[in-house]
Amino acid sequence: MFTGVFAASIIGRAVGTGKVDIKIHNLRDWSDDNYKSVDGRPFGGGAGMVMRVDVVERALSELKKENSKVILMDTKGKMYDQKSAESLKLEEHLILIAPHFEGIDHRVHEHLVDSVYSIGPYVLSGGELPVMVVVDSITRLIPGVLGNPESLTEESFSEEFDVEYPQYTRPAEYKGWKVPEVLLSGNHAKIAEWRGKK
Repeated sequence: MFTGVFAASIIGRAVGTGKVDIKIHNLRDWSDDNYKSVDGRPFGGGAGMVMRVDVVERALSELKKENSKVILMDTKGKMYDQKSAESLKLEEHLILIAPHFEGIDHRVHEHLVDSVYSIGPYVLSGGELPVMVVVDSITRLIPGVLGNPESLTEESFSEEFDVEYPQYTRPAEYKGWKVPEVLLSGNHAKIAEWRGKK
């Protein structure tokens, strides 16, 4: 999943130009048994399998640098938002953990990570998609990644806007559906006022 997304579009270009460096690691590389297992049955019983704290800790002890910030994606985390992306953009080295199976041993939360985030009040089959969401939202904020830096200041959830104003393009009329006249007027003050209201 990661290789396709991280090689494409804005993230792929950012990697290609050296704006970001993304490495994907398989936790099985830190397993200590012949089966390369990274999970176990939950203590106390219950459905599913739980990712093991010892495997995660071994991986982190090898991957962490002095300036690393370790992020766990989990439904128990605080809600990830644009302010989170802006904050994480400032970090030099991020390690993002994508849990799988029934979840991850809670000692990872308690002892091994700096922050825990959720991307929404729903359950996914794994943490891969949330990690990709976080990487995409941070990468596009790095200076030089987007061709037009103005697009960062006039978008949803920026400092200026809660939600971006409606956008229109050609044709000016289609099936009787018209672009608002003010956007065709050339009057930048009126356009700015209209956008502010929207």
